[in-house]
Amino acid sequence: MSSLLQVKDERINIRLQADAKAMLEKAASLESKSVNAYILSIALDHAKQTIHEHEFMALSAGDALSFFEALDNVKANDRLKDAMIEHNHRVVSR
Repeated sequence: MSSLLQVKDERINIRLQADAKAMLEKAASLESKSVNAYILSIALDHAKQTIHEHEFMALSAGDALSFFEALDNVKANDRLKDAMIEHNHRVVSR
């Protein structure tokens, strides 16, 4: 059972206006959550969406074809090779 427990040892502190705190408390209460749980769930959902928007690109079929045709015609210079090495270190492909 102890393997299911996760230690929470990271912390974020925020300062806010009283009316903002009251609004968060009311919203958390309406969802039967603590303010911390409410803020964390909203922040994580927003963070996932932000990351997704920056890591994924949707192209039309025509745009995708143009993109890949352009890639096929690229002559790799040293800067491009270095960029691809950096890309492979930073990006995890699925």
